Amino acid sequence: MRVNQFSHVKMRRPGPGNIAVNALLVLCLVGCFGPSLVSSITVNTPPELHASKGDIVTLSCTFTSTSRPTSKMSVDWSYRPQSGGPPLTFFHFSSRAFPPNDGQFAGRIRWEGIPARGEASILLVNATLKDNGTYTCSVRNPPDVHGSPTSHTVLTVTPKAPSVRFSDVAVLLAFILLPSAIITLILIGRMLCPKKQRSQSKAYRSPIEVTEGEEYGIHPPGAKEKGTSCCDLYLMDSEDEDGYYSLKKRPPMDEGYAESQL
Repeated sequence: MRVNQFSHVKMRRPGPGNIAVNALLVLCLVGCFGPSLVSSITVNTPPELHASKGDIVTLSCTFTSTSRPTSKMSVDWSYRPQSGGPPLTFFHFSSRAFPPNDGQFAGRIRWEGIPARGEASILLVNATLKDNGTYTCSVRNPPDVHGSPTSHTVLTVTPKAPSVRFSDVAVLLAFILLPSAIITLILIGRMLCPKKQRSQSKAYRSPIEVTEGEEYGIHPPGAKEKGTSCCDLYLMDSEDEDGYYSLKKRPPMDEGYAESQL
């Protein structure tokens, strides 16, 4: 008769304490490796954006997901002012876009996203200085519930640099350059025309010194009357101008009358 050599070994059932330890180990393994084995999503936005007042700003947002986007996918954009405060959700997308109807961004948000390509961007039209702050893009695509579903970008809007308009240039030409050109032409004319030189003795002549014949505007024979040039008229003094025009207006006297006076 053979004796079983393992008859003295007794079978032991696991106690309640061992079951609890094993269950805890399983939960830890699921918690550590579960998210990586399931699915995850990652959202990316530029850290900073700069724009000028009145510009159209593209608030870029892209995402990668292990699951194909479905009708359950949603996108939310929120804004927190530069001065601080709680974030405010102003845009929502779920199968279609829901732009804001009131508030700061009413009528200024356009949906530019293409979920099939992993894009969830929006446009901010007519940027203002009040739009400075932090913008957050949040994308959810069930069953992707882990990873980095949100991303932030800081927008800085500055005043636009002044630009020169055509009307300003026209005013500048009319009130500055045109008078300068006229003055330059006058100075060039004075330089080209010789200055009228008169001796001090001819500057003033008394009525007694008037020679015979000149009293009646008759020049001696053989003397040619010198014509008045444009330069002489241009540089003529006011007194000379009065005498010149009075001489022109004096009626001519015939020679017979002049001889009778002699």
